[in-house]
Amino acid sequence: MSSAAIDDYLKTIYHHTEWQTERITPSQLASELGLAPSSVTEMVRKLAAQGLVTHRPYGPISLTAAGEHRAAAIIRRHRLIETWLVREFGYTWADVHEEAEILEHAISDRLLDGIDARLGRPRFDPHGDAIPDADGTVIREPFVLLADAPLGHCGRVLRVSDRVPGLLEALDEASVDVGSVVCVRGRELLDVGDRAVTLPAAAPAAIWLSA
Repeated sequence: MSSAAIDDYLKTIYHHTEWQTERITPSQLASELGLAPSSVTEMVRKLAAQGLVTHRPYGPISLTAAGEHRAAAIIRRHRLIETWLVREFGYTWADVHEEAEILEHAISDRLLDGIDARLGRPRFDPHGDAIPDADGTVIREPFVLLADAPLGHCGRVLRVSDRVPGLLEALDEASVDVGSVVCVRGRELLDVGDRAVTLPAAAPAAIWLSA
């Protein structure tokens, strides 16, 4: 199995539990990767044999310390590249993911460190996801998913998922970005300053606010 394939599995498992606590199941992993469940089951066995994940048949999957360290390293690459492309090349947060997917496997550690230094060692990428430091450490503040936030809750937008088609573009049109201060008026309705913003139906499950 290729190094890139291993990284994609580890990155997906890592990403699943960043903003919630439920571990990923084999069927969820297959869905996220767009692969047949049988292929995922075989790959998970191989990852377990390499000491990168722990897994019981039909049970959820967890990263080992070694797996988490490797996953954090590739996540760090991806998010630094996204930040670099947005800041230096004018990419939008809606169109940067696919480019970063290609480049994360291509650039050297030396170039990555140079990018990190040039950007001023950023802590978050354009979507609000934490960028692990060189040893895998991440810093996050307390958060609440918009879908779980009570009416009247006010907070900063900490993170927006890039997995929901059209959401980032809709937020751009509404001038809502990571760091925007919003107040919850309804499941799909926010106050942003003196404006009322109606969100797409998928937004409450894809936006995180400061708690």
